[in-house]
Amino acid sequence: MNICLFSQEEISQPLPLRDRRAEHILKVLHKTEGDEFAAGIIDGPSGTARITSIERTEEKSSDGRKVYSGGFIHFTFTATGEGKPLYPLVMIIGFPRPIQLKRLLRDMAGLGAGEVHLVATELGEKSYLKSDLATTEAGRQMLLEGTEQAAGTHVPLLQKHSSLSECISSLESRFPERALLALDNIRPSASLGAWFCNNETKGKTLIAAIGSERGWTEKERNLLEAKGFVRLSMGNRVLRTETAATVAASVILNEMGFLS
Repeated sequence: MNICLFSQEEISQPLPLRDRRAEHILKVLHKTEGDEFAAGIIDGPSGTARITSIERTEEKSSDGRKVYSGGFIHFTFTATGEGKPLYPLVMIIGFPRPIQLKRLLRDMAGLGAGEVHLVATELGEKSYLKSDLATTEAGRQMLLEGTEQAAGTHVPLLQKHSSLSECISSLESRFPERALLALDNIRPSASLGAWFCNNETKGKTLIAAIGSERGWTEKERNLLEAKGFVRLSMGNRVLRTETAATVAASVILNEMGFLS
């Protein structure tokens, strides 16, 4: 956690000592009264928080048998910037194994992707979508953790879709200026790197689609091509979905000039 993020409502309220952010401030950063730490408002400005006081109390359980440490960190927040902007990159990703979903979403937020769309693909395991980790709320928390790691404040949009067709339809009207790429090592027209050598992306939102662990079906490949997606490869090795997504996002953002 390289920045402590708060909602608009939280930023003006004392922080409970039991909160994970308070534990990080006191136990990891070793901050005390008068010290400052990096802070920001979720989807808003970044800045500095100054600890004005630390209130410590003891609280008893309802039966009186247990005593818990309680209290609050009182602080003031001063905005100094608008936070790191998200990049014009939309990732369409076949739903991965839930255990892999944590790292994938953290990495997407850490890299600064603007949106992540998780898709139920034809060859994907349908049970993955029923996992507790697959809820929008849990996914939002993973993106938030990735944003904190990257010292950002703006959190990528996260949406889930029941099919690739539904996902593409939801994006078509929102991004009139776009470049459409489908990462696939089956009959690609070129490599991802070669495509950037011959195409201009300035002023465009780049939408990149990556299949689930078993890849795309021919029906899905035909749909992608019919919608204007160019099929590109990232070499001849078969990568895990979360690895392919992270590599693809890194290469794309670098080629677009955002990582230089």
